[in-house]
Amino acid sequence: MKDWNEECAVVGVYNVKNATILSYYALFAMQHRGQEASGISTSDGTKIATLKGNGLVTKVFDEENLKKLQGKSSIGHNRYSTAGEDSINEAQPIFARYSLGEMAIAHNGNLTNAKAVRNMLIQKGAIFQSHLDTENLIHLIAHSQKEHLVDRIIDALGYVDGAYCFVFLSRSKMFVVRDRYGLRPLSLGKIQNDDGSVGYIVASETCAFDLVGAEYVRDVAPGEMLIFEGAYTPLSSSEPKSVQVFAPTPKPCVFEYMYFSRPDSQVYGRNVYEIRKKMGIELAKEYRLKADIVIPVPDSGVAAALGYAKESGIDFELGIIRNHYVGRTFIEPLQRMRELKVRLKLNPISSIIEGKEIIVIDDSVVRGTTSKQIVQILRKAGAKKVYLLISAPPTISPCYYGVDTPDKDQLICANKSIEEVRSYIGADFLGFLSIEGMLRSIGGSQEFCKACFDGQYVDEYLLQNAK
Repeated sequence: MKDWNEECAVVGVYNVKNATILSYYALFAMQHRGQEASGISTSDGTKIATLKGNGLVTKVFDEENLKKLQGKSSIGHNRYSTAGEDSINEAQPIFARYSLGEMAIAHNGNLTNAKAVRNMLIQKGAIFQSHLDTENLIHLIAHSQKEHLVDRIIDALGYVDGAYCFVFLSRSKMFVVRDRYGLRPLSLGKIQNDDGSVGYIVASETCAFDLVGAEYVRDVAPGEMLIFEGAYTPLSSSEPKSVQVFAPTPKPCVFEYMYFSRPDSQVYGRNVYEIRKKMGIELAKEYRLKADIVIPVPDSGVAAALGYAKESGIDFELGIIRNHYVGRTFIEPLQRMRELKVRLKLNPISSIIEGKEIIVIDDSVVRGTTSKQIVQILRKAGAKKVYLLISAPPTISPCYYGVDTPDKDQLICANKSIEEVRSYIGADFLGFLSIEGMLRSIGGSQEFCKACFDGQYVDEYLLQNAK
């Protein structure tokens, strides 16, 4: 499973003129969820056209090639992964022709039983073109004996387990489905067209709705499929049909709040910024430290640092400035690349830091190497003391549900005590938000998947095949 680590973004637009343009802007808004590759598939009612490539959304698409993607329905994908090869075959959506016509699929998540399903399909004669677990669905749908595509999709879903938000595009319809656990976020929005008709959009985060002017309707429920039709036929309404494919056992991923989601997004019905700020407040209640200033590790530590400063009464300062043109660090497969990126990405303001006792707020400690370099950067800038507080519990288990975390033997908190981690990082103090404090920050009665923090996996496949 160590090779199947990815976190992505998906979008689907239906019954909207120039649906491709909305998919483009939605992917742009969700660029933070995937920077390796981007792709869009569009249908004009008779055929599906697909364009994808490696790199950022603005690199893959331009005004000229977007004109080639005409139609009222479209799906898109941003890829973020260290799995497989840096090949166009690893980019999504995946397009295929089969007995019922044409189809494109985009996927956010990770199928925990992908290897077992792939081996079964290979035994039946399937030939795979990529390393993506998403491709399993293509073959499962093609092999299904069901008469209609919707039934084939449901049939195929019965073979897979784990985390998924799938968006399927046929020549005339669009289907979206979320796994029974609701592990990855997926929201439904409404678009008012100029002619008075109504279009729809689904996306991994609601920040995409804000950019394209869509109205948030609701989250797609765990185990639910939405069927969109009518864009190319004179139906009275294009409002999606809802089918509850699986009985819901909701366990959404709590790590979305810590790191991946944009602070202006509503995820699982809650604003990310507000939750991160509350995590900082809880940190201040759990660790009543004395210091001169509170500074965040930008950008995901900013809200928590504001919360800590508010609760503690210690001044907040932007003591570290981030270069936003450098990607995330913990996804880099080579240690020397991660270390270089930290130096490229973060630069301290020495005049603020020199001679100060500093509380530094960050969102996580994975391998510990990034935290170690941050402490070194601050000491070189003249910090008198560095107290590092993490607005999440210690990461002790790898995630198999779509968040890119390394194997357990590379997770520093899984193999060392907090004091040993502190010593390795070089901080004067190290503290983590408790699981209880994390849940208080989120509020409500909803249960979350916390496997990265407590080792308790939620899907049936992992529970039955415990490592």
